[in-house]
Amino acid sequence: MTRRSGLLAGRRLLAIFAHPDDESLACGGTLARCAAEGARVTVLCVTRGEAGGRAAGCQEDVALGSVRRVELHRAAERLGLDEVILLDHPDGSLNGVDPALFKHEIVLTIRHVRPDLVITFGADGLYWHPDHIFVHERVTEAVDALGPSGPALFYVVFPAGLMRRVVETAQANPGTPEGLSLWAIDADAFGAYAAEPTLEVDATPFAARKIEALRCHRSQVDEHSPFTWLTREQAEALLGREHFVRAPVGDPNPTFLDLLNAPQAISVRTDRAPR
Repeated sequence: MTRRSGLLAGRRLLAIFAHPDDESLACGGTLARCAAEGARVTVLCVTRGEAGGRAAGCQEDVALGSVRRVELHRAAERLGLDEVILLDHPDGSLNGVDPALFKHEIVLTIRHVRPDLVITFGADGLYWHPDHIFVHERVTEAVDALGPSGPALFYVVFPAGLMRRVVETAQANPGTPEGLSLWAIDADAFGAYAAEPTLEVDATPFAARKIEALRCHRSQVDEHSPFTWLTREQAEALLGREHFVRAPVGDPNPTFLDLLNAPQAISVRTDRAPR
């Protein structure tokens, strides 16, 4: 295990999401900042994303789930994360998975990783995706089952209107093709009726890295994605701050995410090589 130094040395974070690319889209900046500050960051992805679309030019002779597994590891490397754990539950059909079994897997993963805090989807699943909502519910149950001795739990949420601004900003850039889209999802669905954030993390110095990690998911992010066309400055302005809701279960004490907002945490290094 690599020994890190920095403000968060010795701390551990576990991010739990449904599909490859969720980690980068939802809170890639925060994950990258925590890793750069010395925390050990693990991502648990519960499906291989095999039911997703396939961008033009993506390998046709390799199963999509295999392609996306490689993309996930590349994105994690770009973000500087330490570990990727990939399960093999059915993409698009998590509601058919035994909830008790799934919750047990989450509990076992938490006991294995021993995180100080866990990040997952909020109740809105970012844009009301059923797989995301299933993960939110089971992770909440798992952390609740561990009681106050378990990790703190945070839900990542998007501000309403943010993804509409992302699409419109990218669309206005020179040379951008018509019809940019967020996987054919209504941009206004992102953050619609999400809970009000209780914590905002400034990950502005890592916004460009977040975009680069998203672009590692080449089967999903192509020339019709706004993330292909955002400039560094636009990414920092639009995606530099990430938003979270503190869950009512788990460790109730202050966490190292709160520490990131302290004055001594303002200066962060972005030139540290990902590990």
